[in-house]
Amino acid sequence: MMRRPAPRVISGGRWLLVFSAALLAAIALVVTVSFGQTGRPASGPELPRSCVDTSLVPPAGRTIAVAAGGDFQAALKAAQPGDVITLEAGAKFTGNFTLPNKPGAGWIVVRTAAPDGRLPAPGTRVTPASAGAFPKLISPNGRPVLTAAPGAHHYRFVGLEFTVTPDVAGYDLISLGNRPASAADVPHNLIFDRVYVHGTPTANLRRGIALNSAWTAVVDSHISDVHEIGADSQAIGGWDGPGPFRIVNNHLEGAGENVMFGGADPSLASLVPSDIEIRRNHFVKPLAWRIGDPSYAGRAWTVKNLLELKNARRVLIEGNLFEHNWAHAQGGTAIVFTVRNQDGGAPWSAVEDVTFINNVVRRTGAGIGMHGMDSKPSQPTKRVLIKNNLFEDVSGARWGGGGRLFQLYNGVTDLVIDHNTAFQDGPIIMAEGRPHTGFVYRNNLAPHNEYGIQGTGTAPGKGTLDAYFPGAVIEMNVIVANPYVAQYPPNNFYPASLAAVGFAELTGGNYRLGATSPFLRGGTDRKDIGADLDALAAAMAGTADSRRGGCRRAEND
Repeated sequence: MMRRPAPRVISGGRWLLVFSAALLAAIALVVTVSFGQTGRPASGPELPRSCVDTSLVPPAGRTIAVAAGGDFQAALKAAQPGDVITLEAGAKFTGNFTLPNKPGAGWIVVRTAAPDGRLPAPGTRVTPASAGAFPKLISPNGRPVLTAAPGAHHYRFVGLEFTVTPDVAGYDLISLGNRPASAADVPHNLIFDRVYVHGTPTANLRRGIALNSAWTAVVDSHISDVHEIGADSQAIGGWDGPGPFRIVNNHLEGAGENVMFGGADPSLASLVPSDIEIRRNHFVKPLAWRIGDPSYAGRAWTVKNLLELKNARRVLIEGNLFEHNWAHAQGGTAIVFTVRNQDGGAPWSAVEDVTFINNVVRRTGAGIGMHGMDSKPSQPTKRVLIKNNLFEDVSGARWGGGGRLFQLYNGVTDLVIDHNTAFQDGPIIMAEGRPHTGFVYRNNLAPHNEYGIQGTGTAPGKGTLDAYFPGAVIEMNVIVANPYVAQYPPNNFYPASLAAVGFAELTGGNYRLGATSPFLRGGTDRKDIGADLDALAAAMAGTADSRRGGCRRAEND
């Protein structure tokens, strides 16, 4: 194996690795393992096998118009595949409505009667200001305003508002599936397109949409005011449907977890929600929910995470903005991948093949937390890629919690963390429990702070890597202000300060590497170390095809 150059002190006391161009190119082609312990290569995650195409299908049937005061349930009963039900714009329809299971495979579209010109164009996210053109469906009680009957299928909702009577506590506002007895009972082919789903500022609402279905999409929509005191609440939550699911270009507010898959045992044996696409969404908790914030509204909703996977397979999480998460009912971790056989009856539960790429995570007490095993029988968490993300203002001091970038517990298998840029005030990695196999940490840029790569009962650097990450690949990272350089692998960079990194404009938030940065094209792939922020911005903006509703696949290597 090629000998690695040792770090040395250069002008100004900065610790850097100084390579010639030829040597850097050669090292980029070498697979390295730290501290002389050879491990097997990590296996990469599989991307979703299926995708829900949300492209508009022209109606082929009649139009059933329902005016204010009309009978929406009767219209649902009368509609046939290919029909369109229009609800008068601005009208209120109060009740608990059920989607019947009908024969045939044509779509039934339920939409506002307002012309298309009054709606945001397809691919454009609605806001509460859009609701003037929407009819309003209102639950008068704690039951869902909309429920899919067993096996109901091929319904598309466009330009509607779903809510609940003020001060009424609710469970699921929209319920798509409920404890199916067989696969035939699972609702499927359901699309929510440019809808406004919300609770009220003061009442408990457990869930905006219960996504216990198959071939289901929520796109270009706004879900807000989903919160509860003393229990978890989600804008979107699913545990009893197989997927595939598409959650694209939405505003998502949920106090417990904005989006969660798993959290209860599935009704059907071996069911794992799978082939999940989560792209270009804004995950946010309003600061009015945070005790002590100047905008705090006086209700201590139970706050945990922005996204949690407890039972999920083949998940693509790309181009999202995750922000505002703080220590409250938990420690303030924004993203959690933690396999859970929740009630003890689903030992097949798994979190595997997860691609987390091109996202921004900011204003949170901790970054990403992962558990490899559950205390109850389950499958190990495995094949996770965290690549090309920006973590900003991950701060225990500001948001509570430990300010940790990555928290890894109990033997995660085949985890690759590659080309991320981070600004956190706690450790880069905190490890505990069983060792992690197939671990790769490369081409990342983050401050070391006090502990850097740390484990319970072990010293930063070598002690932690040997104990918790046997055979790990730790290479070509920029670890800023590291006081323990001798305890870390030599094939990394150790500048003394963020200023020494050479950002284009650190104080202005432009975290691209400047033209004079010593880390340009310094990665194992000859790309700049840290995140490619141009690629990240492009993913957040979306492609023309993705905005039209077509399916696409991300690259994860």
